[in-house]
Amino acid sequence: MWRMILDRRSFLSAVPALLAPGAVSGAEAERKTRFYVLEQFQLEQGPQTSRIHDFFSKALLPALDRIHSGPKIFLEAVAAPHLPLVTAMIGVESASQVWEISQQLFADKDFSGAFDQWELGAEPYVTSSATLLEATAYSPEIVPPARPPESPRIFELRTYHSPTARQRRALDARFSGAEIKIFHRVGVHPVFYSSTVFGANRPNLTYLIPFDNLAAREKAWNAFGADEEWIKVRKESVERDGQITAVIDLSLHRATAYSPVR
Repeated sequence: MWRMILDRRSFLSAVPALLAPGAVSGAEAERKTRFYVLEQFQLEQGPQTSRIHDFFSKALLPALDRIHSGPKIFLEAVAAPHLPLVTAMIGVESASQVWEISQQLFADKDFSGAFDQWELGAEPYVTSSATLLEATAYSPEIVPPARPPESPRIFELRTYHSPTARQRRALDARFSGAEIKIFHRVGVHPVFYSSTVFGANRPNLTYLIPFDNLAAREKAWNAFGADEEWIKVRKESVERDGQITAVIDLSLHRATAYSPVR
């Protein structure tokens, strides 16, 4: 993990706005988590799944805990275009912190040795992808529950692609206005909202929602779809800005037993 992102350092360093603290507004500067690194691993059926969980739980997470106090989420897909799929999400304060963590990880002999062992022999995964997400101004901070739930929750990852930046701004305005309030009323409580800085389907809005179980998810979304205020808000949004989302991608995941946020 993170080695692929290290290879993109020359690309990111050409974007001063991501790396310079002075480019961040006062409100954003107060945020503890400004970016999320989302890395996904497509696996084959067989031993790759147990190997990646073993590596993450025994090597990656302990090493991260030694050097980084930001939020960490590890998920295993239960419904996605490709299965098996394992996702790791790490929250950071700045884009430059991604490189700092990467360098510290591979300077850690225990982690570096475990990483090399993971890559030895049979392929550890089919393919992997990394996305850099920037938290929106209205995104909450991820806070691990004081008491872990009795069973791992279901997490729904949603990405709304808007054809233009103008439509993406209209989507932000709708979410930060009435939509989030309706979400909370019906039982939809995303742990963060973000936009993709580098990755597929830009511009977009990406957010992650935990539910106690699949039944709770179905109940919440049914209540949202039938909510009279939502029906009114959506109608006004379409009349004012047109259809502001062109593609909606969603996948369902279960938090791993070792995930700090589960």
